[in-house]
Amino acid sequence: MSPLEILLFSMAGLFLLGIPIFMALAASSCITLLCTDILPLSIIHNSLFDGLNIFPLLAVPSFVVAGTLMEYGNITNQIITVVKQIVGRSFGGLGICTILACTFFAAIAGSGTATTAAIGAILIPSMMKNSYKPEHAAAITAAGGTIGTLIPPSNSMIMFAVLGNVSVTGLFTAGFIPGFIVAFSLCLTTYIIAKRNNYHGDENFKFDLKEFLTSCRKGFFSLFTPFIVLGSIYLGIATPVEASIIAVAYAIFVGAVINRCLTWVHIWKAIMSGVMVCGTVVVIVATSTLLGKILTLENAPLKLSDMITTFSSNPIVVLLLIVGMLYILGMFMETLALIIILTPVLMPTTNALGIDPIQFGILMVLATNVGMLTPPLGVNLFVSSRIAKTTVERVFVGVLPFLLALTVCVLLLTFFPSISTFLPNLLGYQ
Repeated sequence: MSPLEILLFSMAGLFLLGIPIFMALAASSCITLLCTDILPLSIIHNSLFDGLNIFPLLAVPSFVVAGTLMEYGNITNQIITVVKQIVGRSFGGLGICTILACTFFAAIAGSGTATTAAIGAILIPSMMKNSYKPEHAAAITAAGGTIGTLIPPSNSMIMFAVLGNVSVTGLFTAGFIPGFIVAFSLCLTTYIIAKRNNYHGDENFKFDLKEFLTSCRKGFFSLFTPFIVLGSIYLGIATPVEASIIAVAYAIFVGAVINRCLTWVHIWKAIMSGVMVCGTVVVIVATSTLLGKILTLENAPLKLSDMITTFSSNPIVVLLLIVGMLYILGMFMETLALIIILTPVLMPTTNALGIDPIQFGILMVLATNVGMLTPPLGVNLFVSSRIAKTTVERVFVGVLPFLLALTVCVLLLTFFPSISTFLPNLLGYQ
């Protein structure tokens, strides 16, 4: 057997046995090195160090900490109150409010799962009190959580940019228009579901200009959070890593000084949340770096490129094939893991076909994110179903219309690349 065959068969076997991803990547790489002489064993610790020594990765735990601090510091509640004032009374208002709140929260948290948990904990009970079926309330929240990886800052985008050698700021910029298209499509889907099921808005939230302005005044610092974080990046004041630290500092300032509800216990819990996420991510990145060196040595990207192009050399057809593969793999693997493993393998193929790296990055982030709504993995499904106290199966049935809406968005991004590339080209990030 060739080294590549040993690597792929051992990795597939370990995945089937339910071995954690980082262990499967590390073990299959080590098995390959022990069974062949393609590389010295010293490459193991060198690769692990190279995988950990990536500066932009520092932004990931910081944005997770910032999102958790927002939840504890009453920032999330204040954002939701303002959004409720605008759409809460309309047909399906609470569902639409959930999607919009997820969009706003995602502009700081950078994580789909964190967005689902934070917004769902507040709005799922509220929707259920207003006659929403538990599975519908959970489905809306789970779907809203998918925006978390598309609206910048996004941990998935950071990871793709690092591995694909793409500008992080350029990718962040590219995410705005697709993010709002996804948000609009989910809001429209929510409205149609509300009409069919007669889900009225929250009668307690009648629009009153005076109350609205009061809510905006009270929540001014909370509402200003995305502008502080993203503004620092686009004005050239801070890099994405520095902006993530600004997000943490600002969340602590608003939660502790302005809202006066953030305690040392909350800060510690937020830090531990960031540590857990970072610990998982960096280990996968480190082991995937070792895997990537073996794949590169065995010309795996070139072989995959040849395999894909045998079907078609049309960029759109190739993108559709990749999207289909990501849909299937997303059922079994977490979003970040997929991006870490597949980006170095797929990028040579897409570059050779002239596909814009930024368009491919946005498309990959959205396509892998669909996996958060599909069992057996379906992280968002599990989070929202737990909050709504219903079964994952029921939530999955409720989420099917949203999956259709997301697929339409994926197709739009595939056939119309300018949706992703317009802003980066306009602002000179390309």
